[in-house]
Amino acid sequence: MVKQLRRTRMAKKYNYQRNRKRVEKKIKNKGTIKDSLIKQEWQKGMSLSKNLDDMGLVFDSNKALGVPNNREERKKIIKIVNGFMEEDTSDLDVKKEEFSDEEEIEIKKKSSRSKEYVAEKLEQEANEYVESRFRLPKGVVKQVSYYMDKYGLNYKAMARDPQNYYQETWRQLRAKCRKFMSISDQFAKYLEERGLMDKEIDEGDPRWKEAETDDD
Repeated sequence: MVKQLRRTRMAKKYNYQRNRKRVEKKIKNKGTIKDSLIKQEWQKGMSLSKNLDDMGLVFDSNKALGVPNNREERKKIIKIVNGFMEEDTSDLDVKKEEFSDEEEIEIKKKSSRSKEYVAEKLEQEANEYVESRFRLPKGVVKQVSYYMDKYGLNYKAMARDPQNYYQETWRQLRAKCRKFMSISDQFAKYLEERGLMDKEIDEGDPRWKEAETDDD
């Protein structure tokens, strides 16, 4: 009993090392909103779900989609098929009424949403094409350029090159070359340096013809 009291007393010691102001601020902090449009329209006095609903956004996607309980539906169908239960048509009328009520509620919600343009703007931004900012490192560009100058697109010959220090397979080298050619900025520079920018690529040229591989 003495030990228990001693432990309780020790646990209640005030921790002078902890910054109470910072801890309280951290607890109250609800996080930062990264999207500038949502941040601009956010009402601090309103709850999270109310704010999102006002903007035409959804807090809980499962609740919004209304995922049906398939397990219970299957059980019911099996019982009806096997004759253990009769099909109740009154449920259909009830469901129809429920759906009509839900539709009315949804219409009312939509009319009360004053910031629905936020959802429309976000959808528009999501549908817009954004060019990839990915670029290969200079070392990789130098390596790939060397291989392509020497072997064209013969990946198996690249793999046997003495400068293949990391013993990369021809598949790995093929992936690097294809990635390099897909990045327009870097590949355009490669073509420009070799005076191939304004020339039409001849499909019959062995440099631009991939050697036979068992990939595809």
